[in-house]
Amino acid sequence: MSTVVGTQKVWRPPAADRRAGWCPLWWTAGPAGELAVLLVHRRHLRRSRYVKGWVGRSPDVPFDGVLVIRRTDGSVERRMVMDVQDRPGHIALLPDSRLLMASGRTFRDDTGLWPPNAVVRSPEGNQESTFCIGDDITVLMTDRSGSIWTAYGGEGMYGGHPESAAGLAGWSADGRVTWAPGGRLPDTPLQGCTSATEGDRVWLVWYSGSSRGGTFLTRITPSTGEATSRRSPVHAPDGFAVRGNRAVLTKREHNRRSTEVVRAELVGADWSVTDRRRIRVPGRVVMRCGQGRDGSLWLRAGDTWLRIEA
Repeated sequence: MSTVVGTQKVWRPPAADRRAGWCPLWWTAGPAGELAVLLVHRRHLRRSRYVKGWVGRSPDVPFDGVLVIRRTDGSVERRMVMDVQDRPGHIALLPDSRLLMASGRTFRDDTGLWPPNAVVRSPEGNQESTFCIGDDITVLMTDRSGSIWTAYGGEGMYGGHPESAAGLAGWSADGRVTWAPGGRLPDTPLQGCTSATEGDRVWLVWYSGSSRGGTFLTRITPSTGEATSRRSPVHAPDGFAVRGNRAVLTKREHNRRSTEVVRAELVGADWSVTDRRRIRVPGRVVMRCGQGRDGSLWLRAGDTWLRIEA
């Protein structure tokens, strides 16, 4: 085990919150480099016998929560989020201090329609709008402009929802589709892995199930819709961040207190590994542990958040 240059411990819930019974569940790295974490009181939670880590904690609905936002200057904002009616799978920050909460799954009703599975809440916690954002969401992230980017799992891709079937999608903040692959990918996605932003560009990481496939890093330019895909130097990474021609990727051994950190450089048209090492981290690493923002990879290890620079 070793340490990695550029790794920084950023945040963990204050001891007072932990003593009071508040548990950190869903989280996101915001477009401005802020960290947002939704805390839920343990009295609302049930623990799975089979799923370890924070993803195995499920709240009874409805429930109330506390959204904690740690900004880049070190200041911390706390907001109450009241009367949550569905269990979210993801959260994300939108412009004007709004919060997006999205459930991972949705199923067609008896009329063949897809019920809403995404809710936008105002800074005061009030519900502003709801819409459907696809089925079996495995990756969700917002960019600087407020657009929403998603990648899906196999159940969504074969479940009949048109955007999920394409594997990747871009959405407006009111739930309109703004980007679809449209034949611009080198293969058909089977599973979304993680995501990142670099300036105004968005990266979605996914893998295919075909014999000629593999894992791909797809860079999308929202202003033009252009998409460029290159093979990932790591199969199915949990985290990815990019700065220019340098990238850092992480790949966990599920529920271990360690992760593999891989550094890569873009040489010509290919990403080449320049460094690979396993590091020990403060807590167990489970699914949905990484997001990339402008060259910084945010990694959740237990209830501690680290930042690894590309």
